[in-house]
Amino acid sequence: MKVAVIGSGTMGSGIAQVAATAGCAVKLFDLNQEALTKSQNALEVTLSKLVEKEKISAQDKAGIQNRMLYVSSLADLSDADLVIEAIVENLEVKRKLFSELENIVSEQTILASNTSSLSIASIAASCQKSERVVGIHFFNPAPLMQLVEVIPAVQTSEATLQKAIETITSWKKVVAVAKDTPGFIVNRVARPFYSEAIRIYEEGVADFATIDAALKTHGNFRMGPFELMDFIGHDVNYIVTETVFTSFYYDPRYKPSFSQKRLLEAGFLGRKSGRGFYDYSQEMPQPTTNDALAQNIFERVLVMLINEAADALFLNIASAKDIDNAMTKGVNYPKGLLAWADEKGINWCVEKLDALYNEYHEDRYRCSPILRRMNRENQTFY
Repeated sequence: MKVAVIGSGTMGSGIAQVAATAGCAVKLFDLNQEALTKSQNALEVTLSKLVEKEKISAQDKAGIQNRMLYVSSLADLSDADLVIEAIVENLEVKRKLFSELENIVSEQTILASNTSSLSIASIAASCQKSERVVGIHFFNPAPLMQLVEVIPAVQTSEATLQKAIETITSWKKVVAVAKDTPGFIVNRVARPFYSEAIRIYEEGVADFATIDAALKTHGNFRMGPFELMDFIGHDVNYIVTETVFTSFYYDPRYKPSFSQKRLLEAGFLGRKSGRGFYDYSQEMPQPTTNDALAQNIFERVLVMLINEAADALFLNIASAKDIDNAMTKGVNYPKGLLAWADEKGINWCVEKLDALYNEYHEDRYRCSPILRRMNRENQTFY
């Protein structure tokens, strides 16, 4: 299979590496020759480390590199069977690109977007043959993360969807099929991990370090929410939150926070700028040691995550299996959220959410109808 990847940033380079490792002939496109050279050098370093660790052989390394071609003209992509764009997260820029691509590639070529939250239907509408457009969303770093969300637009043909699923599966990735709604699975379901943690901080319940420690100690999350937002970068994380919020017609469940917006406005983007929620030039603060407080923080964030996952199932965004796979393999959650709901008990989930709603009377704490129904009928997700 001949694959073209557009955009040689971290994500595009990672996708290209995945495809080349799977045996595909890959063309990596970027208008910026310097960016292409940087990508090529980074691949050399990455593959050399894999050889050192005996994950691949020297012969494997040479094969991957030989299957990679770095190009700076869109015309060079004319023979591609599959094109995946991984460029700036801007709808009009993507639509313009897809419209141009249609005049270059064959009628059989599948055109895919790696967007994390934009409408696939809107991108597809820029093409004459919109049925060949599909969302194929990788997670960073693409070579390491197992999950890929595949998102059919309303225009996407069944043949295009199946070919996309077959291709990504053959690349040894786990596919989760998601409805074309804002944030798809992961970026929708994960919002409370950030927003509820910020809300807890803004209420003065606990500081960043204590909230992070609560989620890591009691929930076994690899990173706390404030650490993770700083790691992702507020220029990325806040924008996704804002996009999901506006795309859902300002549903209060997805409301962004002024605390994070002010960091973005100040240029405190997180680790990449040396300061975000934490100041990385200073010694990291120590969490408050209070087991009951930590347990309450963890349970409040967890039940909001469970509620979001349950609502995604209720609205047929994806299957229960794909939702849980998405969160464990896409963002390394310690358990699938629906499996976690079964473990905690559906009754526990409903009571916890109702207690929050009764305290705040805010729509963000409304319990998903599927949880109420399951509780009434004594059901579980699995």
